[in-house]
Amino acid sequence: MVDLIEPDLLLHSLMGQQHQQMINDFGPNLIRLQVTNQIKELQTVIRDRNTSRSDFIFYADRLIRLVVEEGLNQLPYQQHIIITPTGGSYDGLRYEEGNCGVSIMRSGEAMEQGLRDCCRSMRIGKILIMSDEETHEAKVFYAKFPPDIHSRKVLLMYPILCTGNSVMKAMEILLQHSVDEEKVIVLTLFATPDGIHSVLQRHPQIRILTSEVHNVVPLHFGQKYFGTD
Repeated sequence: MVDLIEPDLLLHSLMGQQHQQMINDFGPNLIRLQVTNQIKELQTVIRDRNTSRSDFIFYADRLIRLVVEEGLNQLPYQQHIIITPTGGSYDGLRYEEGNCGVSIMRSGEAMEQGLRDCCRSMRIGKILIMSDEETHEAKVFYAKFPPDIHSRKVLLMYPILCTGNSVMKAMEILLQHSVDEEKVIVLTLFATPDGIHSVLQRHPQIRILTSEVHNVVPLHFGQKYFGTD
């Protein structure tokens, strides 16, 4: 006897398989947080139009912290032996020196506190990218980096990766400052497949870390977080 599958369930299953295949097609340079009930709840609250601003900030900060923690997990470590208070030795790890964060203003600044909460001494640079009023092309209006950024690993922070234009423009500036592509990890909360494809096609050696890949991303993030909506 052949089991019958309801059309809606079959469609949902096929869409899930296509979505997973889409993610796999990006290769190892796309890093996605493991989807847990907690992460799904955070994403749901952030997307909900009825969420109050105070709740939005609270849940966004929680998701930012999870993304930042995983971003730090991607940085290189080295073995480090320490002596405990009882006099014993412990084989541990510590970060290799030479890491920094760079936020794409303004929405990227929402991720700065999460990085500082994890790494108090990590330096943070900034890039301001806006659309030209006449040509509507992305244009860099301000950039400030640590003077030795060319020798550092860079966590590039931008919470919503939609078209990828801002990230690609930021990468142009970083490359002008002699930053190697393979030293850059883009930290983003939500990303579209098209945005990921555009960024990795132009900069195939960087890595992108996100909590979700979806065709629709919460574009209201910056306005809601900073109270400008």
